[in-house]
Amino acid sequence: MRLPVRLVVATFALTGFMSACTAMSPAAEAPGLDGTAWVLSALPGHTLAADTTITLRFDAGRASGTDGCNRYSRPYSVKAGTLDFGPGGASTQMACPPEVMQRAAEYTSRLGAARSYRVEAGQLQLLGPDGNLLAALVPQPQGLAGTSWRVTGYNNGRQAVVSVLRDTNITMEFSNDGKVSGSAGCNQYSATFTSAGESLGFGPAATTRKMCAEPERIMEQEQQFLKALATVATARQEGDRLELRAGDGALAVSLAKAAAR
Repeated sequence: MRLPVRLVVATFALTGFMSACTAMSPAAEAPGLDGTAWVLSALPGHTLAADTTITLRFDAGRASGTDGCNRYSRPYSVKAGTLDFGPGGASTQMACPPEVMQRAAEYTSRLGAARSYRVEAGQLQLLGPDGNLLAALVPQPQGLAGTSWRVTGYNNGRQAVVSVLRDTNITMEFSNDGKVSGSAGCNQYSATFTSAGESLGFGPAATTRKMCAEPERIMEQEQQFLKALATVATARQEGDRLELRAGDGALAVSLAKAAAR
């Protein structure tokens, strides 16, 4: 039986519309990126170094992180699964070994080439114009319980973040029972901590009562570190780095992940 021309045209139109909807569904269902943080796990065509971490965080229209050498920040926009990293980015200007710089440049180039994304099995995949995989990232761990860190800098209470004195070691170990402990440089300390998302707070710290004479100013450093700890309101991890900030956003303590024992 022959169908009337109008009915045939309508049938084709409906079929095409349904096909288009089916093709568009994955993009429309792509989860939002705002407030998420990731660590690069694959850069097709390049081998990632075990001692270099590349990160990507999405926050209120701004993408930021480290490219393995320098910290970067640039705008981004998402609409129905499309992704665009816009111009107007900023970056620090540290020099690193040539292979690290080359990998960082390739990563940055691929961010600029990304046109869409998908999340599969918890992995973020950045895709090029033709759907080719540019980079794959896994979620950045945010929990502090069970982690160990060494302090690289602290706020001295005079609106300055200073490095830890040479030949001294300040550490932080977060246990699973809500306690933090470590060395304040001379004495051992311990305190309770509470965390929820990026919020972090410490209870009053208890310390041993030892006096150290060397190196010079070690006791002053210890007091300033413990005072900085009391001001902490938020924590943010990026790869093997951790930043603890006060309620006004000022950096209170910066840390690097401790080597595995």
